[in-house]
Amino acid sequence: MIPISPPLMYLVEHLSSKGIKPIIVGGFVRDHFSGHPTHDLDIELYGVTSLDSLETLLKPFGKLGVYGKSFGVLKLTYAGYSIDFSPPRTESKSGFGHKGFETTWFSDLDFATAARRRDFTINAIGYDPITQTLLDPYRGVEDLKYKQLRCVDPQTFVDDPLRILRAVQFAARFELTCDKQLLALCQKMITEGALQELPKERIFEEFKKLLLRSNRPSIGMTLLKEMGGLPFFSPLDRFESTPQETSSHPEGSVWNHTLMALDTMASMRLGEWRSDLILMLAMLLHDIGKPDTTITVEGVLNAPKHAEIGVDIARHWLEKITEDKTLIEAILPLIRYHGWPRKLYRCKANDTDILHLSTHVCIDDLIKIAKADFFGRSFNGTIPKTFEAGEWLYERSSALGVLHSAPPPLVLGRDLIALGLAPSEAFKTILESAYEAQLSQLFFTREEAISWTKVHLVTML
Repeated sequence: MIPISPPLMYLVEHLSSKGIKPIIVGGFVRDHFSGHPTHDLDIELYGVTSLDSLETLLKPFGKLGVYGKSFGVLKLTYAGYSIDFSPPRTESKSGFGHKGFETTWFSDLDFATAARRRDFTINAIGYDPITQTLLDPYRGVEDLKYKQLRCVDPQTFVDDPLRILRAVQFAARFELTCDKQLLALCQKMITEGALQELPKERIFEEFKKLLLRSNRPSIGMTLLKEMGGLPFFSPLDRFESTPQETSSHPEGSVWNHTLMALDTMASMRLGEWRSDLILMLAMLLHDIGKPDTTITVEGVLNAPKHAEIGVDIARHWLEKITEDKTLIEAILPLIRYHGWPRKLYRCKANDTDILHLSTHVCIDDLIKIAKADFFGRSFNGTIPKTFEAGEWLYERSSALGVLHSAPPPLVLGRDLIALGLAPSEAFKTILESAYEAQLSQLFFTREEAISWTKVHLVTML
C-alpha cells in the first residue's frame, strides 16, 4: 500500500465517483519503492470519453494547463502536488527523432498494454489508489529491489533515441546495473546515429538530471562509455587514454580522475540547482585540455597550460548541448583557474594576487572546484583530512571581502568629472589604471584613491 494524502485521495475519489478509474503511474510509484519521495505525479485516467469532460471535472481543484493536445495531457497544481493527467495511450513511430511518434488514446485500454509504451520496467509500475492495488506487469518493483535497469519492450525501445540518455541518468540516480539486452540495444542505437537525432536542449535536460540528481554521476558516465556514447561527447572519449603522473594521480588516467572528482563534487552540492550545475559541469570538464597537452619530459608526465587551452575546448563542448551563454561564461573561468588555489598557496601569494584573481572568477566557487579536484583522486599513503590551500584562500579572500566577487572600484567616472576632466575616451584608460592600482593595494580608501589619481593623472592621459 502506497500512502496517499487526504487531499489527493479526495481528488481521486471524486474522479472515481464520475466513472473514471485513476491509476497513479511512473515516477511517483517508482520513487516510493526506491525511497526517493516526490510530489510530481502522473495519473492515467481510464474511462475518459473526452478532454472537455475531463477539464470540467478537474476545474474545481485549480487552474489547469493543457499541453500535448494531440494526446490530451492536463497539468494541475493541487495540494502541494504537480499532477499530469492523461488517458492511457499507445505510441507508434512515425518520423525522425524523439518526437516522431503518432499517439492514440483509448478510454478502455488495459494497464499492461498502456504501460508497454514506457521505457523502463521501473517506470511501468502503476497503483490503483481506490482499490489499493499495485499494477506491475513488467516486474519493475523486482528490478528496483535487485538494482537492475531493463527496458519494457525491446522492439519499441529503439524508436526513441532520448532513451539512451534516460538510461544513463536513471542508472546513476538509482545506482542500477544496465542489463545486457538493454546495453546491446543502446550500443546498436548509438552505432546507427541515434544521438545525432536529439536536439541539444533534450541532451542538456538529461545531463542536468544525471549531474544534479545522482550521488554518483560516475555510474552514468561509465554506462555512457560502455554504450559507446563518449565519441559523441568528444573529447571525453580521449580521457581514458590520457595518462597522468602516478605520484600525483595514483588513480591513473584523466578519465578515472574525472569520475572520482565528479562524485566528490556531487557530495558537495548545496541544492541550488543552477549553482550546483555550474560546479558539476566545470568539474566534468576541468581537465578537458589534458588530452591535447599531456607530454612526457625527462620521464615525468605533465600537461602544461591544460587549463588555459581547455577553455576554448570546453566552450565548444558546452555549446553543443546548451544555448545558455550565461551558464557557459560562469563555467569557463572555473576551468581556467581550477589549479590556482593550490598554486597561490604553494608560492605564498600575497593579497594583491588574490584581489586580481577575484576579478576573473568567483573565488568561493573556485575553492569548491579545487577541493573536489584535490580529493577526487587516489592517494599514496594517508588521505589528507583537510584541503589546506582551500582553507587558506577562503580565509584570506573573506578577510579581503572578495570571496564572492571582485572589489568595487574606488574611482568612478564622476570622480574624474569632479576633478575637472571632460568625459572622453581617455576615461576608460584612467579608470583601468586606477583600478589596477587599487588591486595592487597602492591605496585603500576612496579619499586615498582620489589623491592617487590626482598625482598620476598626467602620466595616465
